[in-house]
Amino acid sequence: MGDNAIDPTAYWIAFNKVVGIGPARLRALLDVCGDITAAWSASIAAMQEARLDRRSMENLLEARRTVNPEREWARTQQAGIHVYTWDSPDYPANLANIDQPPPVLYARGRLTSQDEWAVALVGTRRASAYGREVAQVLATELARNGITVVSGLALGIDTVAHRAAVDAGGRTLAVLGSGVDQIYPPQNRGLATAVVGQGALLSDYPVGTRPEAGNFPPRNRIISGLSRGVVIIEASDKSGALITARFAAEQGREVFAVPGSILHPGSAGCNALIRDGATPLLSVDDLLETLNLSRLTEQIDVRQSVPADPQEQKLLGCLSSQPSHIDDIVRASTLEPAQVSSLLAVMELKGLVRQVGALQYVRA
Repeated sequence: MGDNAIDPTAYWIAFNKVVGIGPARLRALLDVCGDITAAWSASIAAMQEARLDRRSMENLLEARRTVNPEREWARTQQAGIHVYTWDSPDYPANLANIDQPPPVLYARGRLTSQDEWAVALVGTRRASAYGREVAQVLATELARNGITVVSGLALGIDTVAHRAAVDAGGRTLAVLGSGVDQIYPPQNRGLATAVVGQGALLSDYPVGTRPEAGNFPPRNRIISGLSRGVVIIEASDKSGALITARFAAEQGREVFAVPGSILHPGSAGCNALIRDGATPLLSVDDLLETLNLSRLTEQIDVRQSVPADPQEQKLLGCLSSQPSHIDDIVRASTLEPAQVSSLLAVMELKGLVRQVGALQYVRA
Protein backbone atom coordinates (compact mmCIF):
# COMPACT_ATOMS: atom_id res chain seq x y z
CA MET A 1 0.00 0.00 0.00
CA GLY A 2 1.45 3.41 -0.95
CA ASP A 3 1.84 6.30 1.47
CA ASN A 4 -1.08 8.16 -0.11
CA ALA A 5 -3.48 5.37 0.86
CA ILE A 6 -2.48 5.36 4.55
CA ASP A 7 -4.89 7.07 6.96
CA PRO A 8 -3.16 10.24 8.31
CA THR A 9 -4.05 9.07 11.84
CA ALA A 10 -1.26 6.49 11.43
CA TYR A 11 1.31 9.28 11.29
CA TRP A 12 -0.13 11.06 14.35
CA ILE A 13 0.26 7.79 16.28
CA ALA A 14 3.79 7.32 14.92
CA PHE A 15 4.82 10.84 16.02
CA ASN A 16 3.41 10.09 19.47
CA LYS A 17 6.17 7.45 19.80
CA VAL A 18 9.02 9.86 18.95
CA VAL A 19 10.81 10.91 22.14
CA GLY A 20 11.44 14.67 22.31
CA ILE A 21 8.81 15.78 19.78
CA GLY A 22 5.95 17.13 21.86
CA PRO A 23 3.23 19.66 21.02
CA ALA A 24 5.56 22.66 20.41
CA ARG A 25 8.03 20.88 18.09
CA LEU A 26 5.25 19.04 16.24
CA ARG A 27 3.41 22.33 15.68
CA ALA A 28 6.61 23.86 14.28
CA LEU A 29 7.06 20.90 11.92
CA LEU A 30 3.43 21.12 10.77
CA ASP A 31 3.84 24.86 10.11
CA VAL A 32 6.80 24.10 7.83
CA CYS A 33 5.51 20.91 6.17
CA GLY A 34 1.78 21.61 5.93
CA ASP A 35 0.31 18.34 7.18
CA ILE A 36 1.12 15.32 9.35
CA THR A 37 1.98 12.99 6.43
CA ALA A 38 4.52 15.46 5.03
CA ALA A 39 5.89 16.15 8.52
CA TRP A 40 6.67 12.43 9.02
CA SER A 41 8.72 12.49 5.81
CA ALA A 42 10.34 15.89 6.51
CA SER A 43 13.74 16.53 4.97
CA ILE A 44 16.71 17.56 7.11
CA ALA A 45 16.30 21.10 5.74
CA ALA A 46 12.62 21.16 6.80
CA MET A 47 13.55 19.90 10.28
CA GLN A 48 16.15 22.66 10.56
CA GLU A 49 13.63 25.26 9.39
CA ALA A 50 11.30 24.01 12.15
CA ARG A 51 14.25 24.54 14.55
CA LEU A 52 14.33 20.97 15.82
CA ASP A 53 17.40 20.35 17.94
CA ARG A 54 19.87 17.67 16.93
CA ARG A 55 18.54 15.06 19.35
CA SER A 56 14.93 15.49 18.14
CA MET A 57 16.07 15.19 14.52
CA GLU A 58 18.01 11.99 15.31
CA ASN A 59 15.02 10.57 17.21
CA LEU A 60 12.68 11.28 14.27
CA LEU A 61 15.09 9.69 11.76
CA GLU A 62 15.47 6.65 14.03
CA ALA A 63 11.66 6.38 14.43
CA ARG A 64 11.23 6.42 10.66
CA ARG A 65 13.49 3.36 10.52
CA THR A 66 11.86 1.46 13.38
CA VAL A 67 8.19 2.55 13.63
CA ASN A 68 5.69 1.31 11.04
CA PRO A 69 2.83 3.89 11.12
CA GLU A 70 0.39 1.64 9.27
CA ARG A 71 1.02 -1.29 11.63
CA GLU A 72 0.66 0.92 14.74
CA TRP A 73 -2.66 2.26 13.42
CA ALA A 74 -3.94 -1.25 12.65
CA ARG A 75 -2.95 -2.45 16.15
CA THR A 76 -4.78 0.49 17.72
CA GLN A 77 -7.93 -0.15 15.70
CA GLN A 78 -7.87 -3.88 16.46
CA ALA A 79 -7.76 -3.05 20.17
CA GLY A 80 -10.99 -1.04 19.75
CA ILE A 81 -9.23 2.20 20.67
CA HIS A 82 -10.51 5.49 19.25
CA VAL A 83 -7.93 8.18 18.40
CA TYR A 84 -8.53 11.93 18.56
CA THR A 85 -5.90 14.25 17.01
CA TRP A 86 -5.53 17.99 16.45
CA ASP A 87 -7.09 17.34 13.02
CA SER A 88 -10.15 15.53 14.42
CA PRO A 89 -13.40 17.55 14.24
CA ASP A 90 -14.49 15.87 17.51
CA TYR A 91 -11.27 16.59 19.46
CA PRO A 92 -12.58 17.81 22.87
CA ALA A 93 -13.23 21.56 22.71
CA ASN A 94 -12.18 22.36 26.29
CA LEU A 95 -8.86 20.57 25.87
CA ALA A 96 -8.17 22.22 22.50
CA ASN A 97 -8.22 25.60 24.27
CA ILE A 98 -5.32 24.92 26.66
CA ASP A 99 -1.70 25.85 25.95
CA GLN A 100 -0.05 22.98 24.02
CA PRO A 101 -2.91 20.42 24.07
CA PRO A 102 -1.83 16.81 23.47
CA PRO A 103 -1.58 16.13 19.70
CA VAL A 104 -3.01 12.63 20.19
CA LEU A 105 -5.63 11.44 22.67
CA TYR A 106 -6.42 7.71 22.86
CA ALA A 107 -9.85 6.62 24.11
CA ARG A 108 -11.57 3.41 25.11
CA GLY A 109 -15.20 4.44 24.95
CA ARG A 110 -16.25 7.65 23.25
CA LEU A 111 -16.33 11.38 23.92
CA THR A 112 -19.58 13.19 23.09
CA SER A 113 -20.58 16.85 22.72
CA GLN A 114 -22.11 16.61 26.22
CA ASP A 115 -18.59 16.26 27.66
CA GLU A 116 -18.01 19.95 26.96
CA TRP A 117 -19.88 20.42 30.25
CA ALA A 118 -17.46 18.65 32.56
CA VAL A 119 -16.12 19.14 36.09
CA ALA A 120 -13.05 17.40 37.55
CA LEU A 121 -13.25 15.88 41.03
CA VAL A 122 -9.85 14.85 42.42
CA GLY A 123 -8.22 14.18 45.76
CA THR A 124 -6.11 11.97 47.94
CA ARG A 125 -5.76 8.19 47.59
CA ARG A 126 -6.02 7.97 51.40
CA ALA A 127 -9.50 9.43 51.67
CA SER A 128 -11.23 9.91 55.00
CA ALA A 129 -14.91 9.07 55.55
CA TYR A 130 -15.63 12.80 55.16
CA GLY A 131 -13.77 13.06 51.85
CA ARG A 132 -15.47 9.97 50.46
CA GLU A 133 -18.90 11.27 51.44
CA VAL A 134 -18.25 14.66 49.79
CA ALA A 135 -17.01 12.95 46.59
CA GLN A 136 -20.11 10.73 46.56
CA VAL A 137 -22.53 13.64 46.96
CA LEU A 138 -20.81 15.96 44.46
CA ALA A 139 -20.39 13.31 41.73
CA THR A 140 -23.99 12.14 42.13
CA GLU A 141 -25.39 15.67 41.91
CA LEU A 142 -23.21 16.59 38.92
CA ALA A 143 -24.27 13.41 37.08
CA ARG A 144 -27.95 14.12 37.82
CA ASN A 145 -27.48 17.60 36.36
CA GLY A 146 -26.08 16.20 33.10
CA ILE A 147 -22.50 17.22 33.87
CA THR A 148 -19.62 14.85 33.05
CA VAL A 149 -17.39 13.89 35.99
CA VAL A 150 -13.65 13.81 35.15
CA SER A 151 -11.05 12.16 37.38
CA GLY A 152 -7.96 9.94 37.32
CA LEU A 153 -9.11 6.39 38.27
CA ALA A 154 -6.79 6.42 41.31
CA LEU A 155 -7.82 4.82 44.59
CA GLY A 156 -9.58 7.01 47.13
CA ILE A 157 -11.44 10.14 45.99
CA ASP A 158 -11.12 9.40 42.24
CA THR A 159 -12.63 5.93 42.63
CA VAL A 160 -15.60 7.22 44.64
CA ALA A 161 -16.24 10.03 42.10
CA HIS A 162 -16.23 7.70 39.06
CA ARG A 163 -18.36 5.07 40.80
CA ALA A 164 -20.96 7.59 42.01
CA ALA A 165 -21.27 9.13 38.51
CA VAL A 166 -21.74 5.65 36.99
CA ASP A 167 -24.30 4.66 39.64
CA ALA A 168 -26.25 7.89 39.01
CA GLY A 169 -26.42 7.08 35.29
CA GLY A 170 -24.13 9.98 34.34
CA ARG A 171 -21.09 10.30 32.11
CA THR A 172 -17.55 10.06 33.46
CA LEU A 173 -14.06 10.31 31.95
CA ALA A 174 -10.95 8.75 33.50
CA VAL A 175 -7.53 10.08 32.45
CA LEU A 176 -4.77 7.50 32.90
CA GLY A 177 -1.02 7.74 33.54
CA SER A 178 -0.52 4.75 31.22
CA GLY A 179 -1.79 3.48 27.87
CA VAL A 180 -5.57 3.01 27.80
CA ASP A 181 -4.95 -0.76 27.55
CA GLN A 182 -3.03 -0.75 30.87
CA ILE A 183 -5.44 -0.34 33.79
CA TYR A 184 -3.89 0.95 37.01
CA PRO A 185 -4.50 0.29 39.81
CA PRO A 186 -5.54 -3.31 38.98
CA GLN A 187 -8.25 -3.18 41.68
CA ASN A 188 -10.12 -0.72 39.42
CA ARG A 189 -10.41 -2.96 36.36
CA GLY A 190 -14.12 -3.50 36.99
CA LEU A 191 -14.66 0.23 37.48
CA ALA A 192 -12.71 0.95 34.28
CA THR A 193 -15.10 -1.29 32.33
CA ALA A 194 -18.06 0.63 33.78
CA VAL A 195 -16.41 3.96 32.83
CA VAL A 196 -15.97 2.76 29.23
CA GLY A 197 -19.71 2.01 29.15
CA GLN A 198 -20.68 5.50 30.32
CA GLY A 199 -17.83 7.66 29.04
CA ALA A 200 -14.22 6.90 28.26
CA LEU A 201 -10.78 5.97 29.50
CA LEU A 202 -8.38 8.56 28.05
CA SER A 203 -4.61 8.94 27.73
CA ASP A 204 -2.06 10.78 25.62
CA TYR A 205 0.43 7.94 26.23
CA PRO A 206 0.91 5.39 23.41
CA VAL A 207 -0.87 2.06 23.65
CA GLY A 208 1.18 -0.35 25.78
CA THR A 209 2.74 2.37 28.00
CA ARG A 210 3.19 0.99 31.53
CA PRO A 211 1.92 2.97 34.55
CA GLU A 212 5.23 4.42 35.77
CA ALA A 213 5.32 6.99 38.59
CA GLY A 214 6.61 9.80 36.36
CA ASN A 215 3.62 9.49 34.02
CA PHE A 216 1.01 10.56 36.54
CA PRO A 217 1.76 14.25 37.29
CA PRO A 218 1.79 15.29 33.56
CA ARG A 219 -1.59 13.63 32.86
CA ASN A 220 -3.19 15.98 35.42
CA ARG A 221 -3.07 18.82 32.87
CA ILE A 222 -5.50 16.75 30.76
CA ILE A 223 -7.85 16.20 33.71
CA SER A 224 -8.07 19.98 34.25
CA GLY A 225 -7.99 20.76 30.52
CA LEU A 226 -11.09 18.65 29.80
CA SER A 227 -13.03 20.43 32.56
CA ARG A 228 -14.81 23.75 33.10
CA GLY A 229 -13.65 23.72 36.72
CA VAL A 230 -11.68 21.53 39.13
CA VAL A 231 -12.72 20.55 42.66
CA ILE A 232 -10.04 19.39 45.09
CA ILE A 233 -12.06 17.37 47.59
CA GLU A 234 -9.37 16.26 50.03
CA ALA A 235 -5.61 16.65 49.77
CA SER A 236 -2.60 16.71 52.07
CA ASP A 237 0.01 19.41 51.52
CA LYS A 238 2.00 17.00 49.27
CA SER A 239 -0.92 15.49 47.33
CA GLY A 240 -0.78 15.03 43.55
CA ALA A 241 -4.21 16.67 43.43
CA LEU A 242 -2.47 20.00 44.08
CA ILE A 243 -0.63 19.54 40.75
CA THR A 244 -4.05 19.35 39.06
CA ALA A 245 -5.05 22.56 40.87
CA ARG A 246 -1.91 24.30 39.58
CA PHE A 247 -2.55 23.20 35.99
CA ALA A 248 -6.19 24.33 36.33
CA ALA A 249 -5.13 27.81 37.47
CA GLU A 250 -2.60 28.10 34.61
CA GLN A 251 -5.33 27.07 32.14
CA GLY A 252 -7.74 29.72 33.45
CA ARG A 253 -10.07 27.14 35.02
CA GLU A 254 -11.97 27.84 38.22
CA VAL A 255 -10.38 26.02 41.17
CA PHE A 256 -12.61 24.95 44.06
CA ALA A 257 -11.43 23.40 47.31
CA VAL A 258 -13.54 21.65 49.93
CA PRO A 259 -12.71 23.05 53.39
CA GLY A 260 -11.76 20.51 56.03
CA SER A 261 -10.70 20.25 59.63
CA ILE A 262 -7.56 22.21 60.49
CA LEU A 263 -6.64 19.24 62.72
CA HIS A 264 -6.73 16.70 59.88
CA PRO A 265 -3.52 16.49 57.78
CA GLY A 266 -5.58 15.26 54.81
CA SER A 267 -7.28 18.66 54.60
CA ALA A 268 -4.09 20.76 54.77
CA GLY A 269 -3.78 21.06 50.98
CA CYS A 270 -7.40 22.15 50.47
CA ASN A 271 -7.29 24.67 53.30
CA ALA A 272 -4.05 26.13 51.91
CA LEU A 273 -5.64 26.44 48.43
CA ILE A 274 -8.54 28.40 49.97
CA ARG A 275 -6.08 30.64 51.82
CA ASP A 276 -4.29 31.27 48.51
CA GLY A 277 -7.43 32.21 46.58
CA ALA A 278 -9.28 29.04 45.53
CA THR A 279 -13.07 29.20 45.84
CA PRO A 280 -14.28 27.38 48.96
CA LEU A 281 -16.90 24.82 47.92
CA LEU A 282 -19.82 24.80 50.33
CA SER A 283 -22.51 23.23 48.12
CA VAL A 284 -23.01 21.78 44.66
CA ASP A 285 -25.19 24.83 43.86
CA ASP A 286 -22.11 27.08 44.38
CA LEU A 287 -20.31 24.98 41.78
CA LEU A 288 -23.13 25.05 39.22
CA GLU A 289 -23.71 28.79 39.66
CA THR A 290 -20.05 29.81 39.42
CA LEU A 291 -19.47 27.69 36.31
CA ASN A 292 -22.73 28.83 34.68
CA LEU A 293 -23.98 25.23 34.68
CA SER A 294 -27.19 25.67 36.69
CA ARG A 295 -29.23 26.14 33.48
CA LEU A 296 -27.43 23.44 31.50
CA THR A 297 -30.54 21.73 30.07
CA GLU A 298 -31.85 25.05 28.73
CA GLN A 299 -28.44 25.90 27.22
CA ILE A 300 -28.27 22.55 25.40
CA ASP A 301 -31.84 23.00 24.09
CA VAL A 302 -31.06 26.49 22.77
CA ARG A 303 -27.81 25.33 21.11
CA GLN A 304 -29.70 22.54 19.35
CA SER A 305 -32.62 24.73 18.22
CA VAL A 306 -30.76 27.95 17.29
CA PRO A 307 -28.15 27.37 14.56
CA ALA A 308 -24.62 28.65 15.18
CA ASP A 309 -23.89 32.05 13.64
CA PRO A 310 -20.34 32.65 12.28
CA GLN A 311 -20.44 36.06 13.98
CA GLU A 312 -20.66 34.32 17.38
CA GLN A 313 -17.04 33.18 16.99
CA LYS A 314 -16.08 36.73 16.09
CA LEU A 315 -17.67 38.05 19.29
CA LEU A 316 -16.07 35.30 21.40
CA GLY A 317 -12.72 36.45 20.06
CA CYS A 318 -13.44 39.92 21.46
CA LEU A 319 -14.24 38.59 24.94
CA SER A 320 -12.15 37.17 27.79
CA SER A 321 -12.57 36.35 31.48
CA GLN A 322 -12.29 40.11 32.17
CA PRO A 323 -15.57 42.09 31.80
CA SER A 324 -15.96 44.04 28.52
CA HIS A 325 -18.54 46.79 28.01
CA ILE A 326 -20.85 46.29 25.05
CA ASP A 327 -19.54 49.52 23.43
CA ASP A 328 -15.99 48.08 23.48
CA ILE A 329 -17.28 44.81 22.02
CA VAL A 330 -19.01 46.72 19.20
CA ARG A 331 -15.79 48.62 18.41
CA ALA A 332 -13.61 45.48 18.52
CA SER A 333 -16.01 43.40 16.39
CA THR A 334 -16.85 46.18 13.84
CA LEU A 335 -20.46 44.87 13.86
CA GLU A 336 -23.58 46.99 14.22
CA PRO A 337 -24.64 47.71 17.86
CA ALA A 338 -28.09 46.11 17.36
CA GLN A 339 -26.51 42.98 15.89
CA VAL A 340 -24.03 42.70 18.78
CA SER A 341 -26.83 43.14 21.31
CA SER A 342 -29.02 40.39 19.81
CA LEU A 343 -26.06 38.03 19.33
CA LEU A 344 -24.99 38.46 22.96
CA ALA A 345 -28.54 37.70 24.12
CA VAL A 346 -28.62 34.42 22.18
CA MET A 347 -25.06 33.53 23.23
CA GLU A 348 -26.04 34.04 26.88
CA LEU A 349 -28.94 31.61 26.43
CA LYS A 350 -26.50 29.12 24.88
CA GLY A 351 -24.16 29.46 27.85
CA LEU A 352 -21.34 30.92 25.74
CA VAL A 353 -21.18 34.32 27.50
CA ARG A 354 -22.31 35.77 30.81
CA GLN A 355 -23.51 39.25 31.71
CA VAL A 356 -21.67 40.32 34.86
CA GLY A 357 -22.92 43.88 35.28
CA ALA A 358 -24.69 46.63 33.39
CA LEU A 359 -23.83 45.91 29.74
CA GLN A 360 -20.64 44.09 30.82
CA TYR A 361 -19.89 40.61 29.38
CA VAL A 362 -17.35 37.82 29.87
CA ARG A 363 -16.75 34.49 28.12
CA ALA A 364 -18.55 31.73 30.02
